[in-house]
This record gives sequence, structure tokens and C-alpha cells, in this order.
Amino acid sequence: MTPAVASSPAIPMVKFWRKPLDLEEQVVPKGIVHLIVERCKECEFCIEFCPKDVLRMSERFNRKGYRFPEVVPGKEGDCIACRHCEDICPDLCIFIEEVKR
Repeated sequence: MTPAVASSPAIPMVKFWRKPLDLEEQVVPKGIVHLIVERCKECEFCIEFCPKDVLRMSERFNRKGYRFPEVVPGKEGDCIACRHCEDICPDLCIFIEEVKR
């Protein structure tokens, strides 16, 4: 006998009743992606965890025979310097340079 699963109602969209006082002062950071190609082992974690889908797998290979990520053409300015790729890379081959506006 399987347990009954309760169906949950749709979650309503919450409308905020106030906005932060410094909303106009907030700036989304920008970053430039740098890659040490010869360290990459094609795990694709950086591509999977990028919230802005800035990276894709290249068709080229490094000296070890692995494909490596590259910035999607046209999305060079979309990196928000969140550094998820840096944090998740097991080989420490990707890093972000934050750019001041």
C-alpha cells in the first residue's frame, strides 16, 4: 500500500509592498571569464551551474584531449561575476575578473 500524496495548491505570486531604500544605488557586477585551458578536464560543471548561460563547450581540444568551455559568442557582457564557476571547478581552471563600470 502506497502512502497518499497530498497535492499542494499553486503558490501565489507575492507582491512586495515596499522596495529597498538603496535600490537605485545597486549595480549588478560584470565579469570577464578567464580559463586555463590545459587544466580543464571537460567536467562541464561551470557550464551547468552558470546562472546566465554564458558558457558552452568548445569544439576544440586541449593537449590532454579534453574539450574546454568557452564564452558563447554575443554573451561576453552577460557575466555577472557570481563566481559559481570558480567555486565548482574541481581543477581550478576558470576564474572571473570583475570589471568596474
